[in-house]
Amino acid sequence: MVTDDEWTRIRQGLRFGQVFDGTVVKVPRPGAVGIFVDIGLSVGGFVDVLLLPEQGENWPAEGTVSAFEIWWADSRQQIRLKPSDSRYLRHDFAEFVERFRPGWPLDVGHPVRDLDPRS
Repeated sequence: MVTDDEWTRIRQGLRFGQVFDGTVVKVPRPGAVGIFVDIGLSVGGFVDVLLLPEQGENWPAEGTVSAFEIWWADSRQQIRLKPSDSRYLRHDFAEFVERFRPGWPLDVGHPVRDLDPRS
């Protein structure tokens, strides 16, 4: 865990869509929770179950090295990622984005921002 000041400093350098090579370090409940990814920063990366294939056996296994993109980073000290490799991405990702995050294509390349009203 990092200090709030360190997290603020890290977040200031992050951009939506920024790509990191990461190593899957934990898959706690395949098909149910998501995966934890080490992207070489002092804060952890996480891919939510909603972005992964429906079937847990299609998720990257622990130890898998792959490219991941920054999907979100808010006041929680965790970087939300999305797989860059379509094998590890939900099959209907384009439709998912259109429905739940239609601004995503315009966000890519811009600094992450905190829409959390508490911050």
